[in-house]
Amino acid sequence: MAANKEGEAEERGALRKEILAARDRLPAGERAAKSRAIADRLWALPAFAEARKIFFYVNFRSEVETLPLLRECLARGKEVSVPLTLAAEHRLRAHALADPDRDLVPGYCRIPEPARGLPVVDPASLDLVLVPGSVFDDQGGRLGYGGGYYDRFLSGEAPQALRIGLAFDLQVVARVPLAPHDQRLHALVTETRTIQMGGKRP
Repeated sequence: MAANKEGEAEERGALRKEILAARDRLPAGERAAKSRAIADRLWALPAFAEARKIFFYVNFRSEVETLPLLRECLARGKEVSVPLTLAAEHRLRAHALADPDRDLVPGYCRIPEPARGLPVVDPASLDLVLVPGSVFDDQGGRLGYGGGYYDRFLSGEAPQALRIGLAFDLQVVARVPLAPHDQRLHALVTETRTIQMGGKRP
């Protein structure tokens, strides 16, 4: 059993490393263009267009870019929140965001996070969570970055929220080797596809 778990962990780690390296090789201009296409696809989803309270990840390094989309949501009157990483507690806490230029500061691992004093948002009130990750499949499988923060947030604090993963096509594989704690998505949006899974549907 221990050998099996070690083998699975190695498989997950190798796949994560391979896909993230490919994502890092995307030129900045191409990444921006693909991110705009993903945003356009998101707006075409009724569940996203109609959602009032959206939890955003703030893009870091080569992730699908979310800040332009976040700003548009604020301009349209949506309530936007972003995560503060509580590393000692191994969890995320949602904080309301009104102005990304003013409200975001370098935080855990230099990832932009909400500044001190911003209002805390009850995760049970969220309509929708935009989920980052390293590797995805079209059955709702997702590999994060190894910390389990989003899995704990989705399962324990915001189980009611619709979960939409954002990824470039190169991050989608035939099958993600899932662990028992991995939370599945309801939809995945890439620059060329909107993939809807079972359960809640956008």
